[in-house]
Amino acid sequence: MKYQLIANKLFQKNRSNFAALMESNCIVILCSNDVQHTNADDVMGFAQNADLFYLSGIDQEETILLLYPDAYKKEQKEILFIQKTDANIKIWEGDKLSKEEAGKVSGIDRVECLDDFEKVLQLMAFEADGFYLGHNEHIKRLTNNRETGQDRMIKWCKQKYPLHQYYRAAKITRGLRQLKSTEEIDLIQKAADISVAGFHKVLQSVKPGLMEYELEAELSHAFLKQGALRHSFKPIVASGKNACALHYNTNDGLCKDGEMILMDFGVCYANYNSDTTRCFPVNGKFSERQKEVYRAVLSCLKEGSKLLKPGALSADYEMKMALLVEEQLLTLGLLKKEDIEKQDPEQPLYKKYFMHGTAHHIGLDVHDVGLYSRPFEAGMVLTCEPGIYISEEGIGCRLENDYLLTDSGNVNLTEAMPIEIEDIESLM
Repeated sequence: MKYQLIANKLFQKNRSNFAALMESNCIVILCSNDVQHTNADDVMGFAQNADLFYLSGIDQEETILLLYPDAYKKEQKEILFIQKTDANIKIWEGDKLSKEEAGKVSGIDRVECLDDFEKVLQLMAFEADGFYLGHNEHIKRLTNNRETGQDRMIKWCKQKYPLHQYYRAAKITRGLRQLKSTEEIDLIQKAADISVAGFHKVLQSVKPGLMEYELEAELSHAFLKQGALRHSFKPIVASGKNACALHYNTNDGLCKDGEMILMDFGVCYANYNSDTTRCFPVNGKFSERQKEVYRAVLSCLKEGSKLLKPGALSADYEMKMALLVEEQLLTLGLLKKEDIEKQDPEQPLYKKYFMHGTAHHIGLDVHDVGLYSRPFEAGMVLTCEPGIYISEEGIGCRLENDYLLTDSGNVNLTEAMPIEIEDIESLM
């Protein structure tokens, strides 16, 4: 395990909170994610089902979590099923969690072998009235035909127990996971701290003539050296006009003298994520036009982040943020006031230069789960990421921080990452 063991009281508390929101006399079944394969016998690696991790802390494939809070037998209330390990698996794949280790990580007393899942469930299922099953319900999930372990469990359960009631576990976890505990905030902060070190490494390395992927390599080196599990997502290292493509991440362009780089990156530590964006000049000095655009975006970030506060609605926040960007586009000479006055409200002119949302939840997922119809609350962690993209000038600028919302104001978890022009130029 690359990260320090998380105290299992976090997962015990999460399970208790989940159980309090369940219908009575129901069983929860959550499955680990599959290991994704490439070709032949190679794999892409493993990332745990965030809901299963949230409720158990188990970061291993071939795992099932079963919860039955209303079970009349104590030993049936919480059961963890893990893969049976043996000497052959140890030789080829290394150590897997033993039952004792899995119990210590999760705080669950009863740990069984995965092979016994169906038999154990059979003893409990007909005492229960329904099942809570997991499914990826994220609003940004792209639909595809790939069947997951959770999909297979849904299909199997409904075939095996067709007359039970079925409920969505994600409906509960998406509400709980929006509000971060102290332990979770500390883990997000750790991810953010590692990202700061990565940014410093890049600033010390960049110069004209480097390839974008060389800067990505500097990030990877800094992250892995400090115990990150992985990048939160494939980083964007976009020099010059490449920065005007919002999700550019081929990172195969040449960093040219006089251009500005947009770098959108994050760290996954103990399955919790950070997400930050910074811009900096390839040659160490911003041009006057780059400074103008940068200061405009930075102004939007500073003012817009103040709008992220308990009680605010996402839609209202995004509208106000758009107006802040529109004001800066006027100052930059990219829009004219008279044109704005005549614009179609359904097709605002600012969208030519600013076309994305600026706040999303962050936690166990980079775009963490939750409903944006829910007002912001203290304990939520959100990004703020305004941007201005001028394709005709080859300038794309986005700046992004991670904020913890509190009743007494926001806490910038990425405060240590340089963002002022003078600080960036000085470090370079």
